[in-house]
Amino acid sequence: MKTKEKIKILVVPANDGGCSYYRAIMPFEKLQQHCSEEAEIRFDKNPLNWNTETNIAEKISEDIEWCDVIMTQNISNFGPAFMVELFKTARENNCFIHYDTDDLLTEIYPGHRLYDIYQERKLSELTIGLYKNADLVTVTQKKFANRIVDHVNGTLAVVKNAIDFDLPCWNLSKQYRTSKKQPCKVGWVGGIHHEQDVKQVPGLGISVNAKVGPENIRWGFYGRPPLGEEGKEDWQQKVWDEYTRILVGPQKHKNWAVFQAMPTDRYGSMYLDMDLAIAPLEWNNFNDSKSEIKLMEAGRYGIPLIATDCGAYDEIIENGVTGYLIPKDNKKSDWTRAISKCVKDPKHTREMGRKLKSIVDERFDINKVVHYRLDLYKQLLNHDEN
Repeated sequence: MKTKEKIKILVVPANDGGCSYYRAIMPFEKLQQHCSEEAEIRFDKNPLNWNTETNIAEKISEDIEWCDVIMTQNISNFGPAFMVELFKTARENNCFIHYDTDDLLTEIYPGHRLYDIYQERKLSELTIGLYKNADLVTVTQKKFANRIVDHVNGTLAVVKNAIDFDLPCWNLSKQYRTSKKQPCKVGWVGGIHHEQDVKQVPGLGISVNAKVGPENIRWGFYGRPPLGEEGKEDWQQKVWDEYTRILVGPQKHKNWAVFQAMPTDRYGSMYLDMDLAIAPLEWNNFNDSKSEIKLMEAGRYGIPLIATDCGAYDEIIENGVTGYLIPKDNKKSDWTRAISKCVKDPKHTREMGRKLKSIVDERFDINKVVHYRLDLYKQLLNHDEN
């Protein structure tokens, strides 16, 4: 194992999406900012441009020879050949291998948009191999860790997600709903791989509209913009249109709006046009291993969350205090009842948002936890002087 006074870290994010932003790009940029005397960090943010069959050593041999630690992520964006070669080259150069994942890739379920790819390429088996060969595996929550612990030969640690509260997009002025005369703006935030989750509440928009009156509610989807690939825009728009059809049927009501929103580092601005956030999830091991990104983002702007009792939400959401947890069977009547309460009582909804914001500001500020990854490296590399 290489040992130097300053730990040299090579970060290889999976892509420029939310996972890579929250798990690799932003936290290590903050680490670089806060701990420059203890760590030196290089980023290679272009793995998707690499030919996965090309010898990795030809691409980043200098960086691998330079680093003490290589931090990398999910395999789905890279391909099997890339990950195998990356781990092999890192090991040959005596690098400490840190593999981070925010999804339980060994249990992708039928109906998920990546399921067929994982089956065809046997990526679940490869993922287990990465767990076994990494020196450090980090995940987002305890239930996730418990599900993979038997596959990990090195150190397994839970590293929570966090927000960079220094970014302007998380410090914008927001207008809150104060009267029942104002429509309640309900939003869903996410990507293009959540069709099965949206399908848990078919016709929800119709049901709530009937309960509270369509003039008292506005709906919206918020997510990342198209990635700029040829044909990607049309395909992604079809996904949004399908989500809308599932929730409100083929005929959109005038109170339904679909938004293509911001890049990840400007996500915060999406919540300015929202009074209430929802997060339906199909219950399975994959989703029950999810983190609380939607909760911490909504909570930063004082917006309560209604979510399926799944993943890490139960660690924060207390019914009627910081939001509502819907039983895992996702009965439409339970969803309709919870949303209707918020629409009919803006004062209580606002109070739940305030309480959630207090928790988020305390627990999910990257500046308060930025040293944790470096402390792990120092401990495992024996860099501590003590």
